[in-house]
Amino acid sequence: MSAIRLIVGLGNPGMQYEGTRHNAGAFFVRRLATQFGLTLAADRNALGESARGTVAGHDLRLLIPETFMNESGRSVAAMARYYRIEPDAILIAHDELDISPGESRFKYDGGHGGHNGLRDIIPALGGHRDFWRLRVGIGHPGSAKKVSGWVLSKASAADQAAIEASTDAAISALPLLLDGKDIRAMTALHSESYAAQPSQEE
Repeated sequence: MSAIRLIVGLGNPGMQYEGTRHNAGAFFVRRLATQFGLTLAADRNALGESARGTVAGHDLRLLIPETFMNESGRSVAAMARYYRIEPDAILIAHDELDISPGESRFKYDGGHGGHNGLRDIIPALGGHRDFWRLRVGIGHPGSAKKVSGWVLSKASAADQAAIEASTDAAISALPLLLDGKDIRAMTALHSESYAAQPSQEE
């Protein structure tokens, strides 16, 4: 397994999608860049915004594709090819319906799990599934018919606070993963849970 060289945050481009649940991965990368003083800028070679710098002592590239979610593979594959980054050296951060807001999970390898971004990335990387994922919990609306509207809308204030807390927990656990201490990183992150607290108005 290679050391992580690229962290990608999935989402949809445009102001109308900013802050929506589907952009949880992009939110993670923007928050990570801010914490470590990195500036994301347009990158024609990667069809997105990218940055390069030191994160917890490691030389990393960050990427937020400017393609729509279901075309994320174009951007990720372009970046990987241009900078000669192998799939197992990539971490993809994305929203996850099957995890509650306030929880995030690291995972290595696996299928797309119905996520349209991963569904496009896997064939774009030559069918390779052996990359890291950060699954940021956004919860499920309870019905498959409601999923599209759910992911493309903003979370409640309570859920958003929980998502942000779990994002910060993932950033705190990330140095362990970058150091190759994957079991410790997963244990540290998976032990954290920030359940959404209802507001006094609810």
